[in-house]
Order: sequence, then structure tokens, then C-alpha cells
Amino acid sequence: MHRRSFLAASAAAMAALGPLSPAHAANTAESGVSDGEIVLGHTGILSGPLGVPIKVVMAGAGLAFDAVNAQGGLSGRKIKLVSLDDELVPEKAVANYEKLLGEHHAFAFFGCVGSGTTAAAAKVLNQSGAPMVGGYAVSDSARDKVNGSGYFVRATFAREAQALVQHLTTIGVSRIGVAYLDNPGGAEVAKLVEAALNALKLQPAAAVAVKGDGSGNEAAGKALADSKAQAVIMYLGGGIGGEVMKSAWTAGGRQMFYGMSIVPGDVTAKLVGDKTSGLAISQIVPYPWSEVDAVARDYRQLAERAKVDVGYLSYEGYVNALVMIEALRRTGRELTRAKLHATLKTMKLRVGNMEIDFTGASNTGSRFIEMVRVTKEGKFLR
Repeated sequence: MHRRSFLAASAAAMAALGPLSPAHAANTAESGVSDGEIVLGHTGILSGPLGVPIKVVMAGAGLAFDAVNAQGGLSGRKIKLVSLDDELVPEKAVANYEKLLGEHHAFAFFGCVGSGTTAAAAKVLNQSGAPMVGGYAVSDSARDKVNGSGYFVRATFAREAQALVQHLTTIGVSRIGVAYLDNPGGAEVAKLVEAALNALKLQPAAAVAVKGDGSGNEAAGKALADSKAQAVIMYLGGGIGGEVMKSAWTAGGRQMFYGMSIVPGDVTAKLVGDKTSGLAISQIVPYPWSEVDAVARDYRQLAERAKVDVGYLSYEGYVNALVMIEALRRTGRELTRAKLHATLKTMKLRVGNMEIDFTGASNTGSRFIEMVRVTKEGKFLR
């Protein structure tokens, strides 16, 4: 698997196993699994400024699912993804999970978004027995709450916070602030940054909460400027990070900005312009533009054909989908939720340059972190 695409592996497995007979399918089918289809459910914010990057992530996932479906699916079954908007509101997310299970008959969940929303749905997930794979922007504590139900590909935010703080202190920066989304996940990330600083006997120069609707961008920027922080670590999605950066500089701030992986560098570059060259982001998937990585090459070809923007966001969705596809493929033709759980708990694989291992006590499969710079054109430099 080191040198070939999981899409090719999925196609080979499909050809070898062949389609299920209707009688056999009827005997083994579980909710969301039929003779010709596997239904996956997704809930996340798809509207407003925070919905923009989520749509890109899901477009990347769609590349992998569509490619497998075009080859006949898995054991003759095509993957159907049903996506609902929860506006990042926990109550709406819980209702969406229930709707996906009851009305859409989702077999499993994929790519679901948010910390408070995921934590709120823990009871529904655990009772349903439906696995959830590849969540996005889910805090470490929320991951713990769905342990046994959720399987997260991306590295933890604790690991991202430690990597960013270590990088900054290594280059001599000691006054470090944090700007975070004003929600449960953001508040937890702020504490993780503080813990990483405390381990080095440092305190945050500032900790500024920013509203997800963008209404507090100007005030947040001024607070960061007034803090005199040398650098600011951002946990800000969509275009919010770029607007906060501009507001900080307008208010007289001179700090450098570093983003966690939810910060979209290309979007930020469009907003910030020439000053973008000072922005660095911790990435949790390998370089999408690699010429030597077969998985990255496959992804770019599919993205260009489907007119999906090539970048870290869509590549993360693609990688997550490959993990989901491989788990379904390994589970085989007699597909049940219990068997899919068993497969995931024993699964080790390599996607490009990224090692994924769910066999330990953690439900997080990867520790991959790579720091990249963003150019004013929105390109990424390793």
C-alpha cells in the first residue's frame, strides 16, 4: 500500500468479490446497507463564514467516494453521503444525527464537524452503534466523549499546540498570544496553548475569544495589538483569521501570526495580501502538491477534473475518505456496524507519507504535523 492508491485497491477488491446476490444481501443487511448502496451521514456547519471551509473539506472527500463509485463501488455497493447543516448548534446537530439514523438510515457517520456538537451527540452515537470516522475540528475532550464510537484521523489539538509553541520558542519568541473561536472547542484549544506555554514556564501574552459570525473581529484585533504579543496562535476558521490579522495591524500591532490547521491559508492570503508571507500554519496532512507521493498525485488529478480547489482542506477530506473506504473494504461483503468497529480498532495503514494507527488506546489515528509558510499568492512552502 506504500506506493499505490487505495482507490486502486478498492477497485481490485470489488472486482474480486463481485456484487452480492439479493438473497444474501437481505440476510446480512443492516440499516444503511442495501444490495447496491452504503449510506453515510454527515452533519456540520455548512452556512456562514465557518461553513465555507467545511464545504471544501467535503468536496475533497467526494472526490474519493465518487472515484470508487465510478469503479463499481465496494462489493457492488456504491457509497451515498447525506450531508445536513447544523449551524454548529449542539441541539441541531443532535437532531441531525437522529434524522440521519431514522429518516436517511445512515449506516455510519463521516466527517462530522465541531466540538460542542460532537460531545452533545455522544449518547446518540453510542446507542446507535454507528461508527463515526474522520471528524473535523473536534476537540480532544469531545473525542474522549465519543471514544468507542469515533475514529479521528487528524492529530489532536494538544499535539498542534505543542508543535507551534515549541517552534516559536525555538526561534526566540516568548510573548505568545492565542486567538480562538468563542465556542467550547476554541476555549479548550486556548487552554491547550496555555498548557504548552506553562510547560516552558511561560504565560499567554493574550487569550482573545472571537465570535464565529465575524462580528467581533475588530475588537479582537485591537485586543491582540494592545497585548504587545510577539506572535499569535490562531484557532480561527473561514476568513475570520485574516480579518483579525488586518484589525490587529490597523490597531498598531506588529505581531507575527501562526495558524492551527483549521486556518485556511489561501483564504487568509486573499484577505491579507502582501503581509501574508509572515503567516505559518501547522498542517495535519502531508503536502498535497507532492510529485513523489502517488496518493497526492491521484488526488490532484481528480480535483482538477472535478474543478475542486487543490489545497490542504480538500486534501484532508480526501485522506479521511480513503480511510473510510479502506475500513469498509477490509470489513468485507457481510457489512455490519459491529464488524466495521472491529476493523477500525485493528487498522493500521499508510496514506502517502502519513501513518494511521487505531490499534492503541487512543481513538486518534495520526500524529502527523508539518509546519508550512503561506505566500501572498496563497501558496504553501514547506
